[in-house]
Amino acid sequence: MNEVADAYSGRAVEYIELLGSVEAMHPSDRELIGTWGDQLVGPAIDAGCGPGHWTNFLAARGVDIRGIDLTPAFVEHARAAYPGLRFATGGVEALDASDASLGGVLAWYSLIHHAPDAIGSALDEIARVLRPGGLLLVGFFEGAAVEPFDHAVTTAYRWPVAELSERLRASGFEVVETHTRTGLGYRPHAAIVARRETYI
Repeated sequence: MNEVADAYSGRAVEYIELLGSVEAMHPSDRELIGTWGDQLVGPAIDAGCGPGHWTNFLAARGVDIRGIDLTPAFVEHARAAYPGLRFATGGVEALDASDASLGGVLAWYSLIHHAPDAIGSALDEIARVLRPGGLLLVGFFEGAAVEPFDHAVTTAYRWPVAELSERLRASGFEVVETHTRTGLGYRPHAAIVARRETYI
């Protein structure tokens, strides 16, 4: 995923200005992520935290959470903007957490650049670190088929909700709820809340 980190590094300042605050996010996303966070039992990781705004949002609600991101510029910004929180450089394929040690993982648009043949390893790694009953929240671009498209930063993928749900089940998750949203000015959006059920 080095090419993804390099691509975001080149546009980090622009990204932070446009999308680096919770206030810039859709109200339904704030509600969903907040409600998900309120259900967590145990520590959590914001995997692909970007500028750190969702990490801070959840921490303000009492979640014991830390953020990781592949892009050093995002981590530097997050540490400066939210000095009381923990941020580190890292990717979802190798999470710095013990087996079954976390109550939650937020993967909000952090899996969109994983090709279909690579997303399974990322989901398996999330499953490894979540305790049984732990919750994953995934935000992603929805589409009628799994297909790449020219994202503003680098190639991303659309997923049908049913297809990504099947990938989650294959990695040991139970799909708890799904959400979709469409509107003028943005691509179709989807989110899945999944519970870690069994060990792989």
